[in-house]
Amino acid sequence: MKKMKVSAFSVIVAGSMILAACGEDNATTNPEEGGGGEAAGLETNIVTIATGGASGPYNIIGSTLAETYSSQYGVNSRTQTTGASVENVNLIKEDKIEMAFTMSDVVSQAVEGTEGFTEPTDKISQIAALYPNYVQIVTTADSGIETFEDLRGKRIAVGDQNSGVEVNARMLLEGYGITYDDIDVDYLGYAEAADGLRAGQIDAAFLTSGLPNASLLELSETLDIRMVSISPEDVERVAEDQSYFIALDIPADTYGNEEAVPTAAIMNALVVHSDMSEDDVYELTKTFFENLDTLENSHQAAADITLEAAQEGLVAPLHPGAQRYFDEQ
Repeated sequence: MKKMKVSAFSVIVAGSMILAACGEDNATTNPEEGGGGEAAGLETNIVTIATGGASGPYNIIGSTLAETYSSQYGVNSRTQTTGASVENVNLIKEDKIEMAFTMSDVVSQAVEGTEGFTEPTDKISQIAALYPNYVQIVTTADSGIETFEDLRGKRIAVGDQNSGVEVNARMLLEGYGITYDDIDVDYLGYAEAADGLRAGQIDAAFLTSGLPNASLLELSETLDIRMVSISPEDVERVAEDQSYFIALDIPADTYGNEEAVPTAAIMNALVVHSDMSEDDVYELTKTFFENLDTLENSHQAAADITLEAAQEGLVAPLHPGAQRYFDEQ
């Protein structure tokens, strides 16, 4: 009897400990009960972020963002390196990704069903306008190319085929009356274009991205380069047909350049699949803006992202979840 009483007492004690432990778990994981617990969860288990080339700002910033989402929400968030804007938009249209970095010109064309997009799409919603992508036209100091018009007849890298870089390179060339028939075209990404300039295989390259572009920065340290300018007047003229172009300067000493270089720029956009829930996009938007310092530490282009300017120049419908977050702020 004595042994039985001890066993029964042990069972009661053990059961009490288990119930207490369960109570503690509920108190820390249920945000509705105000236990000061974990961040709100997401309905989705996967947040795939389409970016661009491995060395570009999209991928660097996107990788940091994916790590933040994975850590905060316990979801499988990762980046998918791509040919950038056009491919990213198509991946959303094909229901293959949840989020993407892309240039505003490509988003605008996809939403409207113009240029390379045969019909409008309603699958793309915007979270925010981000930082400007600068059109960086680089050549070597001994190439003889000093002005945009000098690109005629040269071998030019215009970005990956159907990328955002290639789209705006083609638009700018056409704005100067230059078609692909007037140049030798190479479809090269950032790193490949830098290698081509270094090897003397191409005469100039378009590397449109945030500042600085890692491939161009590395190239400037080993090769005497020249940046080809685009005057504000010419940007304004081209923008009469392509309104997403704005005039900005590449600051002095970005790539060892003594003076600022006037050029064209296009705002970047952070977009999501329109079918994502309002609650999920609210959380993703909130976490994005609450971690701007972390994103800036990964790439200085993120320093130009601000909450105040996030709704300026939107080219796609703002997702209701993002709208809810902005309204709160």
